[in-house]
Amino acid sequence: MNIKDYLEQKRIDVDRFLDQVSPPATTPPTTLHESMRYSLMAGGKRIRPILTIAAAEALGTTPPGLMAVACSLEFIHTYSLIHDDLPAMDNDDFRRGKPTNHKVYGDAMAILAGDALLTMAFDLCSRPDLMKGCDPVRQVRLIQELAYGSGNLGMVGGQVFDIQAENKDIDLATLQNIHKHKTGMLMRAAVRMGAIAAGATEPQLANLTGYAEDIGLAFQIADDVLNVTGTREELGKNPNTDAERGKKTYPTFYGVDGAKKLADECVDRAIARLSSFSPAADPLREIARYITSRKN
Repeated sequence: MNIKDYLEQKRIDVDRFLDQVSPPATTPPTTLHESMRYSLMAGGKRIRPILTIAAAEALGTTPPGLMAVACSLEFIHTYSLIHDDLPAMDNDDFRRGKPTNHKVYGDAMAILAGDALLTMAFDLCSRPDLMKGCDPVRQVRLIQELAYGSGNLGMVGGQVFDIQAENKDIDLATLQNIHKHKTGMLMRAAVRMGAIAAGATEPQLANLTGYAEDIGLAFQIADDVLNVTGTREELGKNPNTDAERGKKTYPTFYGVDGAKKLADECVDRAIARLSSFSPAADPLREIARYITSRKN
């Protein structure tokens, strides 16, 4: 299969849905909705919602409410980026080639836009019109999975570990723990939510969870490498920001070549976990390979 064509088509589908469910910029309070849409519709690879869709497809089905479930992850991801970029956090000026949200709308509005996107993620998963036909027990499980992956024991917890590690001589185990939570837990949730929505058996869910954890690590290692090797044009933001903030990364411990090798090992391990799945899981296999070959 051509993974670039697959990713592009799914990205278009996701963008269309995001546009439909997001309040128009003309809806009061207009500045809030402008700010939300500015970041939500600014592009991006949409890897998390696509992983949700691909996980369901790997089980041979398109369950009710799948697009709402998938896009809830993009709402969470976008809110996290807006807040990450704030002066109190990473203090970034650019995101996806554009000025960061707070540079356009101010710190207060950026915080509130993030808050609104976070809340709307759970709205998507609970709306009767969007989730029509979804088993109620399964729906509650999906909402809990989203909360776990994005909250204090998931992504937010990872952000805390990351802040606490700045300008400190951390060891490799600490770095791994940061990224297991900060990057990995939302990707884990994305794959698991697709699998749960599609009615995965416990063995299937276990294999898909292992796959998600492996690609989450590969994704973060690839990001660390790109932060060192990428250009402003490729990344859509300034390179070498990790070193400037005193952050240790995988290239710090392994060098660029060693980090790339580690990412490739993660990808191989992830693909091996899908050995019991049919060719319907090929998008998941190809996404794993894509993660380490991308340029942004």
